[in-house]
Amino acid sequence: MFGRRRHYDHVLRVLGLFGMGFALFLFARYFLIPADFGVYGFYRAGALDDVKAQAPVYAGETLCLDCHSDIGELRQEGLHANVRCESCHGPLAQHASGDFDAKPDALNPRRLCLQCHATQIGLPVSHPNVVAVDHAGDMVCTDCHLPHRPGFN
Repeated sequence: MFGRRRHYDHVLRVLGLFGMGFALFLFARYFLIPADFGVYGFYRAGALDDVKAQAPVYAGETLCLDCHSDIGELRQEGLHANVRCESCHGPLAQHASGDFDAKPDALNPRRLCLQCHATQIGLPVSHPNVVAVDHAGDMVCTDCHLPHRPGFN
């Protein structure tokens, strides 16, 4: 029909398909990957400027303790000395920057405390674990415990 076929025509067809696929890949890569990609390794250099432009969400414990040093001193005496403020109170950069109307949301002590203190597999034996119903029934944790210096009131 088309003349005599060469015994390597099937290889040429596969190479042609491979070449077209590679050309399509290069074409897509040219249009989809930003020009500044790869400047700092496997990263986009413009991502640094994008991150710098975002306002911080977390203030850090140092800013919290500038105004709330009494709580910091109280916490140093207790078992929560290594727990950072925003672990429980949430992100407070707006509040710490001077917008004092941006107070943290009202906390639900029972739910908040049980995030760390409910019985969980894998916690060290020394970590206080409780089964809330057996431990306190329907009571709220702060009825008996100070959150910044746990123990009994």
